[in-house]
Amino acid sequence: MSLQSELLTIIKDVPDFPKQGVIFKDINPLLRDPLVMKKVISQMADYARLINIQHIIGIESRGFFFGIPLALELNLPFIAARKKGKLPGSVISESYALEYGTDCIEIQSSALKKGDRYLIIDDVIATGGTASATAKIVNKSGAIVAGFSFLIELTFLNGKDLLLKDNENAQIQSLIKF
Repeated sequence: MSLQSELLTIIKDVPDFPKQGVIFKDINPLLRDPLVMKKVISQMADYARLINIQHIIGIESRGFFFGIPLALELNLPFIAARKKGKLPGSVISESYALEYGTDCIEIQSSALKKGDRYLIIDDVIATGGTASATAKIVNKSGAIVAGFSFLIELTFLNGKDLLLKDNENAQIQSLIKF
């Protein structure tokens, strides 16, 4: 059975969560399956090696579930992209639009090195707003967004287009697509 087939049987749809009309992709069953999780991290690691990255950025909070084990697998630094006000010291911030309102993501300034190559990782790419804001922070610092890696891509929301608009040389990995 392919990894994609395994993921399709493990990840559960939860209708009307967190609100009416939304079909939530529950990855908790995957997190409880160490054998399949190892396969996920292995496939993400193969991709990361191909694009020659030097750092991994995980987006709060579910991106941490994949970014930290991936960083350990590759022996690379892990950088947390967090919601506004969650990181001490000097930070670079970027606001982005939500369905209703705005939010803000931040990375510590000292974590970004001009000219270095970064992989941005999260569990799901939907509209691409959070990943795009994270990439803008990397770009502002003079560093390079080499790629993005996602467990799930919700293709009907076209988030990939937003990411490639400002990061045309970056590559995108999505392990499964809906």
